[in-house]
Amino acid sequence: MGYVEYLMESYLSALVVCIFPPKYYCHILKTIVFVGAIFKIASMLIMKKNAFFLEVICMLFVILFVYTAISKFLDFSLFSAQIGMSPVLAPVAKIIAWVVPLAEIIDSVMLMVPALRLRGLYIALGLMLSFTIYIILLMKLSAHLPCSCGGVIELLSWRDHLILNCVYILLAIAGIWIYRRSHHMARLSSSSPHP
Repeated sequence: MGYVEYLMESYLSALVVCIFPPKYYCHILKTIVFVGAIFKIASMLIMKKNAFFLEVICMLFVILFVYTAISKFLDFSLFSAQIGMSPVLAPVAKIIAWVVPLAEIIDSVMLMVPALRLRGLYIALGLMLSFTIYIILLMKLSAHLPCSCGGVIELLSWRDHLILNCVYILLAIAGIWIYRRSHHMARLSSSSPHP
């Protein structure tokens, strides 16, 4: 079994755990993610530098999105209630409560499939920009609202959220640039005449 198939199996297992959490859910999920990440990192050390950085960027997004989506689904009633308290999202809270974690999971899958990776990076950039704009609006309207990000990310201050989001925005831009550059170089090398 190749590393891509292994990773797909690991992440699909994580998604199944999200839907049907067993008694020891946290330990199982951490183990799956840890083993998958170690395997992925080890195999990436063999790849070219740009491909390695692109894989790392995609992996960071997958870890962030899967973790926060699972956290939101596990405590869905709290997440929905927190979204409903938002002065910005209250009218569409029920829809947003489903769309955000589903979009995070779908984008994570896209980032793992090489043929969909560029679209996944654009979606990741759009999600992070949307989250950042939302945080800025919340900071202007009411800084006392609880965070609905999910997991330990909820413990961050609003300023720390902005910093984290800006780092991920830069990672998405770098990933898009690396992807486009490497594919452009591949096209140039395949179209050049061979002596």
